[in-house]
Amino acid sequence: MGFSAMRRWNVARKEGKIMRRIISACLLQTVRFDTVSGADPEKDFQVYCHKLERKGQKYQIEGTEKESDGALVVKIKKQYNTYKTEGYLE
Repeated sequence: MGFSAMRRWNVARKEGKIMRRIISACLLQTVRFDTVSGADPEKDFQVYCHKLERKGQKYQIEGTEKESDGALVVKIKKQYNTYKTEGYLE
């Protein structure tokens, strides 16, 4: 978007002609918990989940996979900021 197009969009937004609202949002992440420096990936994963719960952030584990080097790869769907998660996390 060029400068003049951006300027027109900003003017329209300020005049109330453009209105968008995020109704619900969710992140899908793939997180790798490594075995660096003798770390325990299972324990690191539990601590990660505990932090999400403590913050009150909704999440859902989509899958876990143990790799040959001992690392744990987790696919997790989690709440984005404080947006509702309707339709994403049931």
